[in-house]
Amino acid sequence: MKKILCGMWKKAAAFCVKKNVIVSAKRYGIDAMGAMAQGLFASLLIGTIIGTLGQQFDIPVLVEIGNYAKAVDGPAMAVSIGYALQAPQLVLFSLLTVGSAADILGGSGGPLAVLIIAILAAECGKLVSKETKVDILVTPFVTICVGVLLAMWWAPGIGAAASYVGNLIRWATELQPFFMGIIVSVVMGIALTLPISSAAICHTLELTGLAGGAALAGCCAQMVGFACMSFKENKVSGLISQGIGTSMLQMPNIVKNPRIWLPAILTSAITGPIATCVFGMEMNGAAISSGMGTCGFVGQIGLYTGWVQDVATGAKEAITAFDWTGMGLVCFVLPAVLCTLFGVFFRKIGWIKENDLKLPE
Repeated sequence: MKKILCGMWKKAAAFCVKKNVIVSAKRYGIDAMGAMAQGLFASLLIGTIIGTLGQQFDIPVLVEIGNYAKAVDGPAMAVSIGYALQAPQLVLFSLLTVGSAADILGGSGGPLAVLIIAILAAECGKLVSKETKVDILVTPFVTICVGVLLAMWWAPGIGAAASYVGNLIRWATELQPFFMGIIVSVVMGIALTLPISSAAICHTLELTGLAGGAALAGCCAQMVGFACMSFKENKVSGLISQGIGTSMLQMPNIVKNPRIWLPAILTSAITGPIATCVFGMEMNGAAISSGMGTCGFVGQIGLYTGWVQDVATGAKEAITAFDWTGMGLVCFVLPAVLCTLFGVFFRKIGWIKENDLKLPE
């Protein structure tokens, strides 16, 4: 019996390898999540930017375009995940339905539901792909049915759990703005530089209010910090690509020498509580903006949008010079100065060596 089970297991494993279904932390935790971030950027993120521009400059057509882009974030994320998993075309196209169902049924935890369910649906679709003479029926049938049934079963629970965690983080940050400001800022800053999506995390957990402000501070510390600290090696192109692009570009260098990450992490540990305790910086715009840092200045647009909404609802009397000062210091000035100073210190003690921060050509 043992030999029979062993033989069946080997055959199943060989079949999975043949169908390119490889279970690994890298494929699901890095490749799939990194691709999901791109899908999120190409839908919800760019839609938020376009819509915000339309609102601020009173251009209704841009608002409408932004709404269309934001409406397809679930399908966009699911297809991106399928692409990262090297799904065949019929599986890839079928994931549009799966992503839509998981995102809608997942509520505030939509992106997390899409990530989990799209992976399972894609892998199931790959297993049956081109195994029958009626592949055009079987593959989309299996992919869509597995995905939508899982969405109906799991997504509401995932959404409820994500919402609970987000509420807990916001509550803890309001209760202990100093310590939670440090924790949220450091963790979200690290998430932004890792090949995962800090924006998706903030969107999933609905990190707004003081917690959103702390998250934004941490993300800015990483982006602006790395951009300025590595100016010696990367010049203006590096300043732009990291400062308004992403600090994720430094990940290959961090893998080689993890100590180059310390200046940005220390900076986020300082700017986080400054945001929460000194300036009371709240992200009351879109939650996704909390995890964007200075990428396309989406974080700052989100802050400003929140101020405008608060003034309109009477929660805030007016946008003050103190608000603008807080944004400028927390998002730009302090990350640039502090991270550069930390970087100088670590260079002097030999923890950061020549070209450790050099971006690949």
